[in-house]
Amino acid sequence: MTANKPAAKATLRRVRVPIQQLAHAAGLPIPAYQTAGAAGLDLMAALPDNRPVLLAPGDRALIPTGLKFALPNGHEAQVRPRSGLALKHGVTVLNSPGTIDADYRGEVQVILVNLGQNAFEIRRGERIAQLVVQAVTQAELVVSDTLDDTARGAGGFGSTGQTMAPGKAVAAKKIAVPASSARADPKAKKSGPKRNAIRR
Repeated sequence: MTANKPAAKATLRRVRVPIQQLAHAAGLPIPAYQTAGAAGLDLMAALPDNRPVLLAPGDRALIPTGLKFALPNGHEAQVRPRSGLALKHGVTVLNSPGTIDADYRGEVQVILVNLGQNAFEIRRGERIAQLVVQAVTQAELVVSDTLDDTARGAGGFGSTGQTMAPGKAVAAKKIAVPASSARADPKAKKSGPKRNAIRR
């Protein structure tokens, strides 16, 4: 019987990211990965020691990190919630994931929202979010009169998770388009009272 060999450690791709620590973040640890295979760096609140932020249920606040990043071209950083804060306190990143572009040189700040039932106090050094650096692909949009067909077609909003009889559509509420924003079709057959006609 052959003994199981330990799995080879995968080499993670690394990218060099210069950062600047602002004066109000002095003394706080630089963001770091907490485990060898972690994808996110912990971001901390760079608040004054004597001025914590009390986040009441339903409130949101912009929390400074005291950090600036110089991401290399072809990369972005995503600000994501911390699972512990979300589970224990209902505190999460409101615009999740927040996007930091490679050409942004301002301070990274985190929009936190309290979706829990109790107030939550954010103190200096609190781990408030995680930062994930990723490669970026920019799309070149090409206008086309037609698109290729697929088995799914235009099905969306949970259509792939439903079992339906062939030909049966899922009812959806449609939003009426105001007549003032519609364009008249010169080829359309004219019908109805003249007061409904669109004048140019």
